[in-house]
Amino acid sequence: MSKNIVIVGGVAGGATAAARLRRLNERDSITMFERGEHISFANCGLPYYIGGTIASRDKLLLQTPKGMKDRFGIDVKVRTEVTAIDRAGKKVRVKQLDTGEEAEYPYDVLVLSPGAKPIVPEIPGLAEAEAVFTLRNIPDTDRIHGWIDEHKPRHAAIIGGGFIGVEMAENLRHRGLEVTLVERNGQVLGPLDPEMAKPVERHMRLQGVDLVLGASVVAIEDRGKTLRLSSGQVLRTDMLLLAIGVTPESGLAREAGLELGMKGAIRVNERLQTSDPSIYAVGDAIEVKDRTLGFETVVPLAWGANRQGRLVADAIQGRKASYSGAYGTAIVQAFDLTAAVTGVNEKTLNKLGVPYEAIHIHPASHAGYYPGAAPLSLKLLFDKATGTIYGAQAVGQDGIDKRIDVISAAMRGGLTAGELADLELAYAPPYSSAKDPVNMAGYVASNVMEGLVETMQWHEVDAYVEGGGLLVDVRDDAERMAGYIPGSVCIPLNDLRNRLHELPLQHPVVVSCQVGLRGYVAARLLQQHGYKVRNLDGGYRTYAAMADEPPLPAPETGSGPSAVPADSPVPASPVQAQVQVDACGLQCPGPIMKVYEAVRQMAPGERLEVKATDFGFAADIAKWCEKTGNPLETVESSPEGVRAVLVKRVDAAPQQSDPASSKNGATMVVFSGDLDKTIAAFIIASGAAAMGKPVTMFFTFWGLNVLRKAEVPAVKKDGLEAMFGMMMPKGATALPLSKMNMGGLGAKMIRRVMQRKNVDSLEALMGNAIRSGVKLVACTMSMDIMGIRKEELIDGIDYAGVATYLGDAEDSGLNLFI
Repeated sequence: MSKNIVIVGGVAGGATAAARLRRLNERDSITMFERGEHISFANCGLPYYIGGTIASRDKLLLQTPKGMKDRFGIDVKVRTEVTAIDRAGKKVRVKQLDTGEEAEYPYDVLVLSPGAKPIVPEIPGLAEAEAVFTLRNIPDTDRIHGWIDEHKPRHAAIIGGGFIGVEMAENLRHRGLEVTLVERNGQVLGPLDPEMAKPVERHMRLQGVDLVLGASVVAIEDRGKTLRLSSGQVLRTDMLLLAIGVTPESGLAREAGLELGMKGAIRVNERLQTSDPSIYAVGDAIEVKDRTLGFETVVPLAWGANRQGRLVADAIQGRKASYSGAYGTAIVQAFDLTAAVTGVNEKTLNKLGVPYEAIHIHPASHAGYYPGAAPLSLKLLFDKATGTIYGAQAVGQDGIDKRIDVISAAMRGGLTAGELADLELAYAPPYSSAKDPVNMAGYVASNVMEGLVETMQWHEVDAYVEGGGLLVDVRDDAERMAGYIPGSVCIPLNDLRNRLHELPLQHPVVVSCQVGLRGYVAARLLQQHGYKVRNLDGGYRTYAAMADEPPLPAPETGSGPSAVPADSPVPASPVQAQVQVDACGLQCPGPIMKVYEAVRQMAPGERLEVKATDFGFAADIAKWCEKTGNPLETVESSPEGVRAVLVKRVDAAPQQSDPASSKNGATMVVFSGDLDKTIAAFIIASGAAAMGKPVTMFFTFWGLNVLRKAEVPAVKKDGLEAMFGMMMPKGATALPLSKMNMGGLGAKMIRRVMQRKNVDSLEALMGNAIRSGVKLVACTMSMDIMGIRKEELIDGIDYAGVATYLGDAEDSGLNLFI
């Protein structure tokens, strides 16, 4: 027996249901009513058409009324609004919007797919404002695109930092606009937890987006040109985009007396039936179950609407069909970064009072030795007792989508957190590592579940230390130069076993490292020696994600709220840089050293433009400028790398972050004659010199070999001195590796790798250090013991005893033994 099926609304849910219904039953009469002009379009692609990434508007249109009629025999009526449902008479009342003509249509089965509409807040002055936009459909897209083309606005304000707000911020920047994004919460991208959202916020600021967080618009003046914020800030703009979120379009269902749920969404059962068995509903307008914890929610995402459209057709045709809820799996691009989520976040778990464990890992997107590997951050939430996965979040430049997709699939299949380690995932160096980040998350979760380690979270550390807790940083001293947790003490992991006497056995200990791995090793070591110990989950990198960073100025796009302030000592208008530096292909500290050398040769007030392919250079140049007092005008990022513009300060005296401190120098005792340790020493020394610090490197015993010439002149020595000379390497080019030297093959291999990675050789690092003002001092006492003469050592070094070193060390804020 044929049925008369009426569908209200097209796009993902309605159009999918209509096509599936026809494929299942050729005899049914199917009529679709769509209020707009288009029944099926790529809703998620709208921001990218506005930004120019999608060049053709036609590519957004997926199906037409004629196409549906010709292929499926479905009667599609566009520009026709369903205004009422007569449940008793089983008919709908419709109105043709172009002619005003009204009619009634009977139904045996009714499918509601009205979608959701943008939230428009009640703000004084909004009704009178011009150039105010929302983004939901093709006409909205055409209005925004056309208005920008015609009026050439310089600045856009976006209210709302959700997925649409972030996507529109990126695409409006691509159109050349200055952008200010205002979000009333303390972070963008609410589905992420704050420490995972922070890298996205920093990257958006780097791209010139002015983020105003923790504030809302309280008044609109001057027909939309002036926004007054709850923070007291006044913002001038040319256009306003409302991206606060969406609310279900459930008015038709409400007037028909159908049962509604949270946020006014249409309540349905597992077969997508409403409280009226003959009426079904799908898409953004319905209430669904959170598949993880079972609470009612609304998930206005494309996958759910498409899946529900297919399932509702199956249910109507009497087939087995059941929709069990959503994980809310979603992904968003923010310029060069990607952020993705699945399941619930930590904020939700805390709100519901659900016990959980959180782990953070920071692996590379693929094998580190293969070019292009980029770090990613992955967070996993799970039940420690059962291993049930509650959710995951990931942020990075590459490989984010597949990691979240794998975890979402694992959740759907009922795998536990520990079983993520069992997943056999495709591996080749360009794509992954032998232990994929998902596997790594499984290993870390297993350690927690099996009781091999207890963890402390990033937000607990400061209170722990302030309360007198003992925090041991097991990284090397050199790593702490780039930042450390205040109050921590440093005992490098390799020294920990021999320094246990420094840690009171009765005192609880927390250990930390860079990303958590060495901390885990330290925790296992200490635990087996009787200590009560916890490991800082995710290490310093997770903790530092929430630390304050130097402010990054916006790219040069003209004046406006994102430009350099008018009272800055640097002119706000863009000026051609007098000096250009190409640091592309160089790794840290190469770009900073290039900047330092260039600035030394520049006249005060001159501008320097530098380009680098290391994305970490953006943070490095901001910190360097803050320390040295050279104003940073612009830092901007693109897939090709980082571009920065700075000005050499007029006042030649470097500005220090702590003017009261006189201990600004750095000293190093270079005892080792190993190639790898010497390279590290010169990298640190060059970086310190680039920060404006006076640096002394004191070479003693085996370290003197670093300073030997490759071609040693004939020098008169006694027998023992001559024997020493023959056994020791002749200069930097002959230094061995501390590990895996393999008769010199290892040293040759590391030099080859450095050359391929565009890392300066040791000889180049030494030359750069001398040119940067690093003082190289040969210990005369050690020279005498080892029979080394001045004629054997390279030019440009000093000769002194321990008193000279101690004098420099007294004025040093950093002292290293290498």
